Amino acid sequence: MSGLASPTLAERLAERVRPTSRVVGYQRWSELLFLHWELPAEQVQATLPAGLAVDTWEGRAFVGIVPFFMDRIRPAGLPPVPWLSWFHELNVRTYVVDTRGRPGVWFYSLDCDQPVAVWLARRWFRLPYQHARFRSTRSNGEVSYEARRKGLSESDRFRWKRPSSGRPAEAGTLEFFLVERYRLFAADGRGGLFTGQVHHSPYEISVPELTASSSVVGLAAGFEFSDPPPLIHSVAGVDVTIHPLESVA
Repeated sequence: MSGLASPTLAERLAERVRPTSRVVGYQRWSELLFLHWELPAEQVQATLPAGLAVDTWEGRAFVGIVPFFMDRIRPAGLPPVPWLSWFHELNVRTYVVDTRGRPGVWFYSLDCDQPVAVWLARRWFRLPYQHARFRSTRSNGEVSYEARRKGLSESDRFRWKRPSSGRPAEAGTLEFFLVERYRLFAADGRGGLFTGQVHHSPYEISVPELTASSSVVGLAAGFEFSDPPPLIHSVAGVDVTIHPLESVA
């Protein structure tokens, strides 16, 4: 699988087209922080399930940690619910391509403090969501964010200040490769592989002032990261539509 050709820029741009499948949910992702590290492609490939190959930019593979806020989460046709539709998420991820050449995200973990969301994501989207506790503050683009996964003895802590404005990532750049992702892949543990799409306007990215970061969840996924992260980006937020999961043929 590691020998698959990297998708062309046209194929990557095609992922941004609104899916024709029905919308099953709506979300807003707010105050996203993207932290990325370069790792050997062979090391990342060894962590992936059959049917997926590590996606690389100029032969380089990356693993990321992304803390952010999930806002106004709701199924299609229903309104958001105050105690259910707002929560935190912290994910560990890498970038992959399937046998059809479709680029996307592979999640090692997704920590969350909404138990119902954890249950639904595990059951219906086959994603490795984990129960966690969070504390955070955010004001005028400045965010303090702390997370501790159930079963881990240490917390992850992040603090950053996002500039007041951003810009779309230029197509073909490393920034574009890291953040412009509209497809996820998931496995059911029995050899089944699935994919799902999301749709949103292109991220308006910026380089924040990062004053604290950690990688406890990265270590739990089997990766040791340098501090500070070499690649840092932030996004104020985007509105997102969620589309159904389907089997990867």
